[in-house]
Amino acid sequence: MSNGFRGQALRTVGFVLGLVLGACVAITAGIALALTGTVPVQTGFLVAVLTGSALTLGWALAPVLFFGIDETLDPARFALLPLSRGVLTRGMLASAFIGVPAVCALLASLGLVAAAGLRFGAGPALVALLGIGVSLTVAVLASRAITSAFARLLRSRRTRDLAAVVIALLASSLTPLQWAITAAARHGSVGQALGVAQVAAWTPLGAGAALPYDAAAGRWDLVALRLGLLLGTIALLAWWWSRTSESAMLAAGSGSVVRGARTVGGGAVGTLIPGWLRPFVRPGPGAAIVARELRFWWRDGRRRPALVSIIAASAILPIMLSVTTASPLADASSRATLAGFGLAVCMSGMLTGILLCNQFGFDGSAFAAHLLSRVPGATDLRARAAAICVIVVPVQVLVVVAVCVVTGTLANLPLGLGVLASTVGTGLAAAAMLSVLAPYALPRNDNPFAANTGTGSVKGLLSLVALVAGLVLSAPVTVTAIRYGAAPWGALALPAGLAYGYAALRVGTTIAGELLDRRSPEVLTAVTPTR
Repeated sequence: MSNGFRGQALRTVGFVLGLVLGACVAITAGIALALTGTVPVQTGFLVAVLTGSALTLGWALAPVLFFGIDETLDPARFALLPLSRGVLTRGMLASAFIGVPAVCALLASLGLVAAAGLRFGAGPALVALLGIGVSLTVAVLASRAITSAFARLLRSRRTRDLAAVVIALLASSLTPLQWAITAAARHGSVGQALGVAQVAAWTPLGAGAALPYDAAAGRWDLVALRLGLLLGTIALLAWWWSRTSESAMLAAGSGSVVRGARTVGGGAVGTLIPGWLRPFVRPGPGAAIVARELRFWWRDGRRRPALVSIIAASAILPIMLSVTTASPLADASSRATLAGFGLAVCMSGMLTGILLCNQFGFDGSAFAAHLLSRVPGATDLRARAAAICVIVVPVQVLVVVAVCVVTGTLANLPLGLGVLASTVGTGLAAAAMLSVLAPYALPRNDNPFAANTGTGSVKGLLSLVALVAGLVLSAPVTVTAIRYGAAPWGALALPAGLAYGYAALRVGTTIAGELLDRRSPEVLTAVTPTR
């Protein structure tokens, strides 16, 4: 970690900022959990088990969907050393606990230990500490095993479609699950929640949090059973991770042979561009970059997870937000319906820009080819934006149409498409500027979910900044469309949104392109991985 910070100011700042923010959140959560030691036993059991289950489940899924896992200690460096698979697995597991996420999770979980001490005394508190340690081990191992398994799938051309579907389902299930939990908490009873907690306490997700309650009641047989469940889960996950990590992280990706490729006009560039898009693309550096980006977004193992997650989120957000914010008594032109629909489409469009917040990081040292070819910065940025729009925007348009059809609000279709166009343009403009001002290197690792220490917080901050900047820039169209979106003015939202989004993207890429022309060497240095 120390060597990785040398000469990497952005990574160092990201690590320190992530440590500070993580510590604040962890300490606050720890204090809140510790205060549950003063509530009734049933309520404390409910909070402890559900919190532990959410922490373990979130730790297992979040690396696949959002941030990735820290691979500062690259397993490929040990490929030539006489290390057994078990030694390598144990060493990588130990290194996984050295970092901001593990420390913050431990600090927050200590609140459950303090709550057990306040309620039951020192003995159950020690059992709670043991349960928290074992549960944290399960969470870390689950995240490593799942990401290694998906890394192996996503490197294989034959199984990438299946993996993409699985990841999309995982991403899509988070938001409905959250709303389902919220609805259950709002309309359900404490008895129903306790029933869910009692079931979770017999799973690897919540078994560790239930240990002090069994110990305090003298049910040591149940303590042994739950602890055995956790240890068995650790053994199973360790075996799974050891079986997948070697091929996913150390082995080189297998090549593929393209058979039956047809030659079309325009040579290699023309072959890579979809047939329906060729009449709209003029030969030149921009066309070459569009062709390359279209191919890389689907075939690059590091890009595909982010792309699939964003597409799934873009599809599920408008549907869920429209359904939950719509009033059954309101018509399509009511202010509440327009606001909910506009907000849903706006959030969906903003997600497109998040994909390009670090667009040069995917290239790494290969970005030098653009410098040697003297590609204008604005052309480079616009070509990358065009490629991602070709992939993502059609899905978002279909979702907007589907939402209007399902909810019976076809009159709002021009409004939705106009808001989508404006937010996509402003989001891509903000991402273009951020990718030039704050680029960072991605690790040299075959695992598409790998991340360097400090880049997780940088990625999150850049995504947040891009989201907020895009929302602010698109506010004139979004607010106006929602306020005056009812017929007959709603039809004007589509041309206004298209014009505004295109102008924002044009101006943003022009300014960012000029800046990229001036600081291209700095960008190349920032995105080049170092050993």
